[in-house]
Amino acid sequence: MNFINKQRTAGLSRIIKLRSRLFVLGFLLLQPVNSIATESSLNYARDTLQPSQLIADILKANPQMEVVQAAWEASTASAEPQSAWADPQFRYTMAPLTIDKADSGYGQRFEFSQQIPWPGKLRLRGEVANHQANAEYENIAAVQLVLATTAKSLFADWYFVHQAIRINKHNQTLFDEFREIAVRRYSEGLVSKQDVLRADVERALLQHQAIVLQREQKTILARLNTLLNRSPDSSLPPPQSLTAIKLLPELESLRAIALQSRPELKVVSANIDASKSRMELAELGYYPDFNVSAGYNSLWDNEDKRFTIGVGINLPLDQSKRKAAEKEAQARVRQANWRKIELEARIREELEISYVRVEESLHILKLYREQLSPLAEENLNTAITDYRTGKGDFLMLISSEKNRMQTQLQAEQALADTFKRLAELEYAVGSVEPFAITSESEGLEP
Repeated sequence: MNFINKQRTAGLSRIIKLRSRLFVLGFLLLQPVNSIATESSLNYARDTLQPSQLIADILKANPQMEVVQAAWEASTASAEPQSAWADPQFRYTMAPLTIDKADSGYGQRFEFSQQIPWPGKLRLRGEVANHQANAEYENIAAVQLVLATTAKSLFADWYFVHQAIRINKHNQTLFDEFREIAVRRYSEGLVSKQDVLRADVERALLQHQAIVLQREQKTILARLNTLLNRSPDSSLPPPQSLTAIKLLPELESLRAIALQSRPELKVVSANIDASKSRMELAELGYYPDFNVSAGYNSLWDNEDKRFTIGVGINLPLDQSKRKAAEKEAQARVRQANWRKIELEARIREELEISYVRVEESLHILKLYREQLSPLAEENLNTAITDYRTGKGDFLMLISSEKNRMQTQLQAEQALADTFKRLAELEYAVGSVEPFAITSESEGLEP
């Protein structure tokens, strides 16, 4: 048992960065959003809650999905004006002293003008806006991934607390039976009253533990309901039994999928494209924009001179500010490229850590199921038989039962931890859906 605890402690120190990141993201997503969104009205008529159902409902009801969706829609809507021409200008002037002079006529002037950017500028502005909109779109997938990972982790907690309550109830019943045995043997003068008192103490401790577990159950329920945008005390059905994965995909294949699927990489790629378009736009800043105009001026005596057309350009004389803009754009491109390289390295790190943690969890789960749990069960049955026949004392019986109960809890915790570690691995890969691998003959279905 000490070996297992040491292994878990060592594993925790190796992955603290990844867990901290997921915790922060999950915590932020669990916070209420000040918006016009109302509480969702999800109904759960089934007897058990399934992980896939929970994930789908959270992605449907969580307000954060509406936030990122609205951000993408706003970014998309702002893209079109960036590539559109500026509004035409109309100018009107008059000579007020000519209003009452009928001989010379009323003097006035009006003009229409239109600014025309240098060819390519509008296209590049539109490209920048479109790339930014693409980044906002990929943010939707990023939020979906975080929500799904948080949902999977909370589902594992929901499963474990139900199993812990079940084990607690079973052991309360078992200690009632032990007490009856102790009372009968005490009445026969075979044991002291201390055995009965020990049974009462252990059952009282179990009752206290039941209260703690009920509090924990309500806490997890409130967190799940917050994700579902429901009242914190809304009821949820008990969870479906967890199915541990039996075969992990190859790490190399997962690495290839991660570098293609992670939405953060797609966001960075979109930002790189936007930075490149900005750099091209900065290079066109050295070229002037045009302004064409047409007008009528009645102040001219010669009627042939009254109608005018013209063209103008701005003079890009200040080269220093354009060079500065160009250098900034080039630096932004380098920054985005290095950010992508850093993110790819971090994804590989997260994937490696998550993978070995899943392997460790699978090993611990197998150890409990195939060795420790059967041994604890056999040890308890032997202790019960020995106590009934007078070969063993009550303290040994209680110790055996507490060891069996603790082993049961740790076995269920190992299963829940395996499910959580898988959720972290799926996050590292960029998969919202759980891996669907249960045997060596099945393939990877992310």
